[in-house]
Amino acid sequence: MELSYMELREQICDICHKMWQLGWVAANDGNVSVRVDENVVIATPTGISKSFITPEKLVIINADGEVLEGAPYKPSSEIKMHLRCYKEREDVGAVVHAHPPTATGYAVAGKSLDEYSMIETVIAIGSIPLTPYGTPSTNEVPEAIAPYLKEHDVMLLQNHGIPAMFRLKLRLLRQDAIRCFLLKSSTVLHLSDLHCK
Repeated sequence: MELSYMELREQICDICHKMWQLGWVAANDGNVSVRVDENVVIATPTGISKSFITPEKLVIINADGEVLEGAPYKPSSEIKMHLRCYKEREDVGAVVHAHPPTATGYAVAGKSLDEYSMIETVIAIGSIPLTPYGTPSTNEVPEAIAPYLKEHDVMLLQNHGIPAMFRLKLRLLRQDAIRCFLLKSSTVLHLSDLHCK
């Protein structure tokens, strides 16, 4: 069953509100997009807290990032990263970028999450690589993630946060979001990380 534009918009808003409520984004950071078809993407706008996102504030863009609908709003400056995910992965229907504290802590510490310490993480996400640093809002970020896109659905952006890709348009993202946000709840520190004596 295909969802209407309005249903997709409402689900995007729901995800944004949950990300904000759970502390995975602060202020105006983080962003969500859904690929409607080969050349149409619904995306969160720049400069608006995810707690205040409403369906009419979302923008519709083409595969080049040009606004088709939604003025005066503009897509997030991180839309380049989303579009690169869609370009490289035909199976991807949605992209979420957030800053869950635990995962972001690993990214800032320069540590990947490629050690399989919990079976839930292995099953739900797999290895989570750390990408090289790219200045946010520039083409450096899409270039930094490109080598990892074919093999990974979730990555840590060095000193930044995470992008997570979903094969479904948000139709089942409420359940599938667990995949992305297990990073916050199921990431465990190893004893060696604690420097215990």
